Amino acid sequence: MDYLLISAAATDGWDSVLQSAKEAGTKVFLFDRMLNTSEDLYEAAVVSDMAKEGETAVEWLKSQNLDDYKVIHIQGAMGSDAQIGRTGALEAEFTAGTMTKVAQQTATWDEATAKQIVESVINSGEGFNVIYAENDGMAKGAVAALDEAGITHGVGKDVIIMGFDCNKWALRELLAGNWNYDGQCSPFQAQVIADMISTLESGGALASKKVISEEKGFDATTITQADIDTYGLGE
Repeated sequence: MDYLLISAAATDGWDSVLQSAKEAGTKVFLFDRMLNTSEDLYEAAVVSDMAKEGETAVEWLKSQNLDDYKVIHIQGAMGSDAQIGRTGALEAEFTAGTMTKVAQQTATWDEATAKQIVESVINSGEGFNVIYAENDGMAKGAVAALDEAGITHGVGKDVIIMGFDCNKWALRELLAGNWNYDGQCSPFQAQVIADMISTLESGGALASKKVISEEKGFDATTITQADIDTYGLGE
């Protein structure tokens, strides 16, 4: 094996694997998510700034100027770079008292579990007006629970829906006004890594040890079909 590409579910516990790869002469590339490890154990990292993703999303949410923010926060797999980053800025608002944490639970990226979390809050009778789900699949599950309960969501409706990853089907929900926000997780990292490998294969040296993908968030009131075509993942 010449090259090993890793997008890890958890940030810690990789040192022995990476050391073994190094000893075997296998060049490791990190993509999508960072690891807590020494830089000398990987060739390069082409990753998202997950903390910035969270900050961008929360700044958008604050710009909505709601009278109050009663948030259901559905987290991804605990300890992953994506979960840590997308949680950070929102947790800071909870700590500051500027937003209310109605519920905060992990659904480990699972749609059905996210639906159950929202159903539980609905059944409790506690009010909420924002669902901040750390990926599109969990946002989809949350919306299913709202639909079954007859609770409106999206632009100008009762509940703001926020997701991450920018799957095309999710961005179409924004375009239709059914969701409000989706945060990008870059789909363009593969080409960057391919170019790096080509450079190494030709005997060259890499210009950067770490490349941070440029990303943004999409608002339902401004998104276009061209945005979906350009930035959406999948079909």
